[in-house]
Amino acid sequence: MAIATGEVRDGPDPRSIRLPGIVLGVGLGGFVDGILLHQLLQWHHMLTSTNTDRIGIKYYSPHTVSGLRMNTVWDGIFHTVCWLAVLIGLALLYSRVTHGRRRVWGSRVLWGWVLAGWGLFNLVEGLLDHQILGIHHVHGGPYQVWWDIGFLVMGALLLVGGWALQRGGRALPPERGA
Repeated sequence: MAIATGEVRDGPDPRSIRLPGIVLGVGLGGFVDGILLHQLLQWHHMLTSTNTDRIGIKYYSPHTVSGLRMNTVWDGIFHTVCWLAVLIGLALLYSRVTHGRRRVWGSRVLWGWVLAGWGLFNLVEGLLDHQILGIHHVHGGPYQVWWDIGFLVMGALLLVGGWALQRGGRALPPERGA
């Protein structure tokens, strides 16, 4: 495929790894959110703000055993969805890459799309769960709106940065057999 700079791209078309990269980024971004914010920092769980949500879900306080159990179940459901996204992203990537797999894994194109997928996760999750549904926030308390805005800004930066990274990359020719 010829591109504007006159460079010829051999190997897999970078667009063919767009979807796998985005799906991997969504799953991996979800894992960062779930592991870091839900488990390690314990800033929130899936249902920690349902006492002030916009859809009427029963409140499960993370400060009681029964409430923490219900939040943990929903965190597990969230992690299951993330795990499935990673598996689907890997399956899509494997199905689209037949030559030069090692080079594709090291390419700016793939990792740019992974970052873009992570940013997409942050934007969708931040808008849906934090803003529209209000079922949890990044870090509850008097400054929660700023934490939520920061999460959205980080998502936008990851999306734009990932898109720019993949634009600066190029598909590499397949490796020659030994």
